[in-house]
Amino acid sequence: MKLGLRYPVRMPSPSTSPRFPVADRVSGFGTTIFADITARAIAADAVNLGQGMPDTDGPDWVKEAAARAMREKPNQYVPMPGVPALREAIADRFQTTGGGRRPDPATEITVTSGCTEALAACMLGLLNPGDEVIVFEPFYDAYPADLAMVGAVPVFVPLRFQPDGTFAFDPTDLAKAVSPRTRAVLLNTPHNPTGKVFDAAQLEAIASVARANDLIVFADEVYDSHVYDGGHLRIASLPGMGERTVTLGSFGKMFSMTGWKIGWAIAPPSLTAGVRASHQFLTFCVAAPLQHAAAEALRAEESYYTDLTARFRSQRDRLAAGLRDLGFRFADPAGGYFILADHTPVSARIGTLTDVEFCHLLIEQAGVATIPPSSFYRQSNEGKTLLRFAFCVSESRIDEALTRLTAWAR
Repeated sequence: MKLGLRYPVRMPSPSTSPRFPVADRVSGFGTTIFADITARAIAADAVNLGQGMPDTDGPDWVKEAAARAMREKPNQYVPMPGVPALREAIADRFQTTGGGRRPDPATEITVTSGCTEALAACMLGLLNPGDEVIVFEPFYDAYPADLAMVGAVPVFVPLRFQPDGTFAFDPTDLAKAVSPRTRAVLLNTPHNPTGKVFDAAQLEAIASVARANDLIVFADEVYDSHVYDGGHLRIASLPGMGERTVTLGSFGKMFSMTGWKIGWAIAPPSLTAGVRASHQFLTFCVAAPLQHAAAEALRAEESYYTDLTARFRSQRDRLAAGLRDLGFRFADPAGGYFILADHTPVSARIGTLTDVEFCHLLIEQAGVATIPPSSFYRQSNEGKTLLRFAFCVSESRIDEALTRLTAWAR
């Protein structure tokens, strides 16, 4: 079954009436860039390489497991931290994929409504107003919004675009970002939108800062099953980090079922207490049949994950080859769903364009939608020279996008 982006969500404009203003904490965020670009793509009948959502459903056997659970198991509230069978499966998966010791499912794992809720639960349960959190830039756009809702303050450390097309941070910048008010580091690896997978030396640089300053690390690892070059190392497995790390995961990313909204937070009991304190008042629990199905899915043979990686690597390579032929400059992303490319070698043929201007032009003239990443920057303007392309879609859609881009370039 094909899943097109047919239903863009349009947020109402903030009220101009002084009687009913939007709360200050969220009034500055407006409509997400994804809703805006999806609406433009639909209007132009463009191939959408913007939003990071697979265009085919996940495995039928997982859906059958959910249907069976709906028929055979109670459809009532389940335990607030999650169905025990799912927490057991998450614990096993975490340990076998490099997490170090096996976490206790009873006291260290909380099932959430997607990683989106896991992030919010972490911020609400473990941060106070005025706390500072180090965030690598560019960032997933929910991070500043979550921090704003808590009253916490993001402090940005740049991942700078390198001459070879990769992204890197300067450990000196990280050390300078720490202040007496710093409470946590927010780490995303594999990284959205750059595709960077932080290596052992980079993770140790972050870990050393966290240990020296007694900081929490929120490790957003939703793309841990989408690593194409090298391996994925969990920061929680480094010395002294298990006690201070909350690792966040996503069933939707693993099984291409993003609409199920099942995520989790893995942390020692002292940190889990904060996550659960907020989770219980956000959603309390996730849909029971889907949790039972996810527990079965996570017991899949390792060949499932091997095939998943191979399929997404093939899609990455297909899109990368076509974009390079067109003149875009980048390094192959080591993980995730996205290629973040320097558009200036292509856009310069027209003039000096920002990422937003070039993105709109490609939608209107080429019939291909991308994401302008300046929305993922606050401190620098580096995003203006880049575009984000999603390769989590079928090869036929990638081919159609490349055909349209090539015709436009001519």
